[in-house]
Amino acid sequence: MGTERSDVSEMIGKIDGAWRDLQVSFEGLPEEEMLQPGVTEAWSVRDILAHVAVWDAFALDRLPGILETGKHPEYEDVDAFNARMTEEKRGLTLEAVRQELDATHQRLLDYLGGVSPASVAGNVAFRERLAADTWDHYPEHAAAIRAWREKRE
Repeated sequence: MGTERSDVSEMIGKIDGAWRDLQVSFEGLPEEEMLQPGVTEAWSVRDILAHVAVWDAFALDRLPGILETGKHPEYEDVDAFNARMTEEKRGLTLEAVRQELDATHQRLLDYLGGVSPASVAGNVAFRERLAADTWDHYPEHAAAIRAWREKRE
């Protein structure tokens, strides 16, 4: 049982570290800079944060089923999904995006804190989905924001 709990704790630790790094990547940026496109193609920092919130929500939606079955469900084309979600979130203010990002992330952490350690043990699909949507995902966007900031200095 201790190893199972440490697996969940390890996953939460990885998420926390990557999350903090993402937060630092845009720390101190004024609002007008966070709205400028061009960080990642046409995306602004605001768009990236909305995107991250979408994928945290996606994880929250999919992880319970993966926990139950141990299998990845069918997914739509990622690029089409990202484009649709970007358009859906386009009208949100920076403040609304940040609130959604923080609230969704907290819900994800709360969910993980309540997951039975035994149900996670050996569930490779659960770990893969969680990694893809969090600790493997956040650094990609943190790096893009850092690179954008460095180019502008």
